[in-house]
Amino acid sequence: MSEKYKFGEKSGAYFISFATVNWIDVFTRDLYFSTITESLDFCRKNKGMEIYGYCIMHSHVHLIFRSALGDPSGLIRDFKGFTSKKLLKLIEENPQESRKEWMLWMFERAGKKNSNVTFRQFWQQNNHPIEIWSLKVFEQKLNYIHNNPVEAGFVTDPIEWKYSSARNYGNNDHTILEIDIN
Repeated sequence: MSEKYKFGEKSGAYFISFATVNWIDVFTRDLYFSTITESLDFCRKNKGMEIYGYCIMHSHVHLIFRSALGDPSGLIRDFKGFTSKKLLKLIEENPQESRKEWMLWMFERAGKKNSNVTFRQFWQQNNHPIEIWSLKVFEQKLNYIHNNPVEAGFVTDPIEWKYSSARNYGNNDHTILEIDIN
């Protein structure tokens, strides 16, 4: 694996994106979105995660964060491991999930192709962390994150996307997920 896709500076801030296997549109229900925001909030309050920007799309998550404990790789590994198990269980037990059988079959199929997975694989393994080494890079990545739902055609203004830190920055709205602005 290339060095440019590893967490180098352990105390630095990073931009990462991670997606569901096969880019499956899982995050179409508030229950699934909430699992991500609650898990991020837990990491923020209990695991030293500082969150500077985020956007949860239907199949992927963008995040600008820093590990106050100096272990960004471990933090993301644990976050993805926990949310993977939790989301797979929620999908499996959700009687309203019309795509349940297909999604579980896709996750199981992906898991069989990966020797690191025992049954079902939810997240793709790569994160492609990019270190935030200047204010210019931070602003570029934050704008990219916030404009993702606009570019996808879901909203016309980034603040309209419920699961994005654009609301935190634009409206000082921390009701979905508190972030570390200051």
